[in-house]
Amino acid sequence: MTMDQLFEKEPEHWGLRGDPYVWAAIREHLAGLPLPDDDATLEESLLGAFTSVVGADLRTEPADSVYREEFAHGGMSSGHVCLPIWRDRLIPLLVSRGRRA
Repeated sequence: MTMDQLFEKEPEHWGLRGDPYVWAAIREHLAGLPLPDDDATLEESLLGAFTSVVGADLRTEPADSVYREEFAHGGMSSGHVCLPIWRDRLIPLLVSRGRRA
């Protein structure tokens, strides 16, 4: 299994309008990379990919959201990325999928 396969099924709920675009960008960023053997390495890989794609570190960024022009595609919160959703729901969801793989 490869890392991008964790992203095949999108979550039902997002935080802000930029989140689905971040999901797609991280999936592309990780395309073809093998799935790590343990949860801690998988989580670190996902957090690193998020930082590379978004430019914010979920471990240290105090803001609730960040704006990135490349993820702005229309709408009131367009381009905004919800950090608590990624920190508390989406990264854990992806780690859980990796555990089941």
